[in-house]
Amino acid sequence: MKKTRIYQFLVLLSGLALLASCEKEAREPVVGVYGPPQITAPADGSSYVLTDSTAGDVMTTFSWSPADFGFQAAVSYTLEIDLAQDNFANPAILAITNTTSIKIAQGKVNNALLQLNAFPGEAANVQVRVSAGIHKDVDTLYSDPVSLNITPYEQIINYPKLYVPGSYQDDWNPDWSEWDPTNEKTVIYSVKDNGVYEGYLWFSEDTTELKLLKVPAWEQDNTIGDPDTSGMSGTLQIGDWGGNNIKVPGGPGYFHFVADLNAATYTYLNTQWGVIGSSVPPYDWSEDVNMTYDKIKNVWTVTLDLVAGEIKFRANDSWDLNYGDDGGDRKLDAGGANIPVAADGNYTITLDLSGPIYTYRIVKN
Repeated sequence: MKKTRIYQFLVLLSGLALLASCEKEAREPVVGVYGPPQITAPADGSSYVLTDSTAGDVMTTFSWSPADFGFQAAVSYTLEIDLAQDNFANPAILAITNTTSIKIAQGKVNNALLQLNAFPGEAANVQVRVSAGIHKDVDTLYSDPVSLNITPYEQIINYPKLYVPGSYQDDWNPDWSEWDPTNEKTVIYSVKDNGVYEGYLWFSEDTTELKLLKVPAWEQDNTIGDPDTSGMSGTLQIGDWGGNNIKVPGGPGYFHFVADLNAATYTYLNTQWGVIGSSVPPYDWSEDVNMTYDKIKNVWTVTLDLVAGEIKFRANDSWDLNYGDDGGDRKLDAGGANIPVAADGNYTITLDLSGPIYTYRIVKN
């Protein structure tokens, strides 16, 4: 009888120990989705205009509440940004931090927006969110997104260029002077820095005279012209004041001008630009719709009804000179890929060949 009581007592103690162990185990922290972080600043709907001159300034301080994983843990926060329509499919990362607030410079945001193919000078609707993580085996927590309106700036790259003073400059724009060697608007570029320069210039005269300059000044060794007295040889003379003026007949018009300093040659082509494609009337790639040139704004535009499909830009109703978009970044590539149009509607299309990188816009009205 005594042994039985001792045995029952031992069983009781074992049960109590097991129960205590279970209660202790139940009180251990269990990792789960308890509370994601939430952005507290900036306010939803805030707007910002970024500028190159203030790239180092703080755009804003992003702040958020701590994530709650059910126990104290070292949390890593990632601040993400994406275009609103892309819904964080492939966001850019603004910061990774262990704190719950961080100051972000304008230049950092600008780089991210250009990476996301936002267009310089145009307000972009974006969303920002914070993700919180503690371990690869634990689900990441995401804040609700905050919507912002941010206008990025174009990051200027100083591509090699040739200045193109000539008889045409004051006729192109009445605010300019002819034969001005310092005019930054009448230049051609070598984007690949390979000695081949090209660009588009409006020549208003039946025959335009010009020279090329390596620097914005008349210097003997840096002046380029034509060695032939006709000025139409297609050959360049580099140095010794450039010889004779280069003469371009066939104007007025918007000329594609190419100067190859390696081969010491030049070529030119008078161009009239249009759009063509399955989106463009008659919607079967058979005909161009001509665009209109604004010589003050230095862009080509057309407004017309498009249907969902594709377009390209081409000169002179020919495929010899055409532009598409290989990267989907609104930057044009010679002979590049067809440009998609997502939906039917009335659109204004703008073609800008004024800078070193050719661009376009398709805006629904």
